[in-house]
Amino acid sequence: MRYPGLNHLHKSIDAMTTPEANVYFNAIEVSEALFGSHMQANLMMVGAAFQRGLIPVSAEAIEQAITLNGVAVKANVQAFRVGRRIVVEPAWVDTLKTRRQGELDYTPETLNGDARALVESVAPEGELRRLLELRVPELIAYQNIGYARQYVEFIGRVRRAEQQAAPNQTRLSEAVAKYLFKLMAYKDEYEVARLHLKANVRAEIADQFGSQAKAAVMLHPPLLRSLGLKRKLKLGAWFTPFLKLLRGMKGLRGTPFDIFGLDGIRKTERALIGEYRAAVESLLPT
Repeated sequence: MRYPGLNHLHKSIDAMTTPEANVYFNAIEVSEALFGSHMQANLMMVGAAFQRGLIPVSAEAIEQAITLNGVAVKANVQAFRVGRRIVVEPAWVDTLKTRRQGELDYTPETLNGDARALVESVAPEGELRRLLELRVPELIAYQNIGYARQYVEFIGRVRRAEQQAAPNQTRLSEAVAKYLFKLMAYKDEYEVARLHLKANVRAEIADQFGSQAKAAVMLHPPLLRSLGLKRKLKLGAWFTPFLKLLRGMKGLRGTPFDIFGLDGIRKTERALIGEYRAAVESLLPT
């Protein structure tokens, strides 16, 4: 079944509410554009609701509550005000330049020999080629060439079946290329360390906050959570060597020596890969 389009959803909501009082905007997209994170989206919606007159508390009281909470005070106050402005000036949103933070930016020229050989083994075209050229190098960096080969070989099987059943179509292959990658590149401790150490992350921080800016990593590993840790750990630059050590230990992923893999969440993440592949395989004959 197709997921309902936005217009259909808006009409359904409007039919059960007061249409002229409703405000629609992509809070996550605006939050990422303005704050480099989706975390401020909720406060934007609070601001929009307040500006519509739906929250019987003063703006000063709400901002004071944000301040007393003590979490990302400046950003959250601004997010609340952004939500208010969107109600007053809806067209302002269209003037924002939105960019997903941490976007992967690969071109065919950046592929090394191993990655290029894997991509070419599928002989993809158009959008499917673009998807593979972006994701294959990431899986090599995530684990190794063998792991990326598993991904490519499965996409190849899907593509051959799709071509046989629906020549010149690639929609199924494209969907599997996206979502098998999403499952195979699950964010465990090793991957979180690798992503934090990527050069473009440091460059973005320096670009936004200056070269002398200090950055902290906030972590809440499932293993420590299961042992009773209730909050995230704030780790400064001193933790960088440990991140490098974690990144180097990625070869332990999925082996009997992977202590992080013993957690129930990690077991589920690994199981989902096989479950998804089996579901896709069941579709291929038809």
